[in-house]
Amino acid sequence: MKDLVKQARAAMQHAWAPYSNFHVGAAIEAADGTVYVGCNVESASYGLTICAERMALGAAVVGGARTLKRLVVTTDVDPPAAPCGACRQLLAEFGLDLEVTAVGPATEKRWTLAALLPDAFTKETLDR
Repeated sequence: MKDLVKQARAAMQHAWAPYSNFHVGAAIEAADGTVYVGCNVESASYGLTICAERMALGAAVVGGARTLKRLVVTTDVDPPAAPCGACRQLLAEFGLDLEVTAVGPATEKRWTLAALLPDAFTKETLDR
């Protein structure tokens, strides 16, 4: 876990957040142990902003990962910020058993994705 936090914090240093000054880093560990990172990238057109979690997820998908094990999200605030609703929904595509840890400067919180997104709308919902 310490390595994931370290990689997420390193990614956070590259965040592009000139509007909110809210820097976020993320590290996703795939089932095979490969780690993919991302940081938030803001846009003057706010709706185009990309969250660190979705950036890391995109890198994981490009890398061929389809089964995810853990996600660490780092922020500069305590208590640390959990993934937003859009990130939760997109992460749900890859399984609700994902372990999610949010880490701030002094504290951390842990959940499963299922706890963060109860009654999730997923492919299984559509297959019923």
